[in-house]
Amino acid sequence: MEQYVVEGGNPLVGEVEIGGAKNAALAILAASVMTDETVLIENMPDVRDTNILLQAMQSIGVIVDRVDPHTVKVNASHIHDLVIEDDFIKKIRASYYLLGALLGKYNKAEVALPGGCNIGSRPIDQHIKGFKALGADVRIEHGLIITEAPNLKGSHVYMDVVSVGATINVMMAAAMADGMTIIENAAKEPHVVDLANFLNSMGANIKGAGTDVIRIRGVQKLHKTEYAIIPDQIEAGTFMFAAAATQGDVTVKNVIPKHLESISAKLMEIGCEVEESDDAVRVVASRPLTHTHVKTLPYPGFPTDMQPQITVALGLSQGTSIVTESIFENRFKYVDELTRMGASIKVEGNTAIIDGVARYTGASITAPDLRAGAALVIAALAAEGVSTVDDIRYIERGYENFPEKLRGLGAQIEKVDNERDIKKFRFKVV
Repeated sequence: MEQYVVEGGNPLVGEVEIGGAKNAALAILAASVMTDETVLIENMPDVRDTNILLQAMQSIGVIVDRVDPHTVKVNASHIHDLVIEDDFIKKIRASYYLLGALLGKYNKAEVALPGGCNIGSRPIDQHIKGFKALGADVRIEHGLIITEAPNLKGSHVYMDVVSVGATINVMMAAAMADGMTIIENAAKEPHVVDLANFLNSMGANIKGAGTDVIRIRGVQKLHKTEYAIIPDQIEAGTFMFAAAATQGDVTVKNVIPKHLESISAKLMEIGCEVEESDDAVRVVASRPLTHTHVKTLPYPGFPTDMQPQITVALGLSQGTSIVTESIFENRFKYVDELTRMGASIKVEGNTAIIDGVARYTGASITAPDLRAGAALVIAALAAEGVSTVDDIRYIERGYENFPEKLRGLGAQIEKVDNERDIKKFRFKVV
């Protein structure tokens, strides 16, 4: 089994380049099948989730040309199947984006129920509600979500809860529906805006993305485009909290600072210096961290995908902090692993009460999901001694060249696949 071996105790110092946003890339790749003309997508992250989605697209006849690791050409003029159920696609949550894309283009789609990280219930009821409002019949049979409609018609869709996935799916389907669709209580995340911009560059008519109300006037046909994906807000935030937890000085480059405001605000609250420029943010942790309270919320609130990372930093902060998770009910599974490293954290329902400790110590830990896995690597980098991190396949779902980028900041981290390889390193696993 592949794992990371980490020798902690060194502040992270230097510059790191942030890649394209995984969550935006998944939506945009799905939407690229909505035209028969060739689409060029740049700044695409070369991570497991995007590669699995591309495989699934190829399985139904989409022609995929990997120009380089971060550039792809997609041509969907020869799609021969509207059923996607291979084993790979079941492993990623964003598989359901192909529902909205294919339904919008062909008025029919069948996609395997999605998987992804086990961080809590992620119902698809708002997706189904939106599709039905557009005139589609939706049913679940044999592990597939089946959607079909004689023709899609614009409608008024009110989301009962703010749902990024449902907003994206309904927006794609509505882009080629007859008439006007209005989505109220829409998600405002940066990747929702990025998808709207991408679709508009293909000839869609979408207004209001990034606000509570999105208006979509359907068009009959979409055309080719060339588009660059936005930088990854969560990857950037992960390195920002890695700087804080290791008492480092890190500049994250190729970012949109506006997307990072809630993260930057919390870092300043706990005692870090944060400097913003046009496309970079520098985080300096030159003094002991202090406690704070944080609650995860839909954008522009503090991201749920950053909750494990801030918890790791708060575990090393002076005083008592409280972290409240309002999005997913099962997102504190990593706390047991952090406790093995010396953290003092008590979880009560959707709240973690954190009493800061002076240090973490190295241990053998396991990544329970994507973001928690990255957070545990941060903990290992801050810890005294050596740690091993198992189940790194979760981390590779959303972080490209994670060990290499960390080594560029002075971290001692290696990816190994057996005990014999571990012994090759100069540091000794305890």
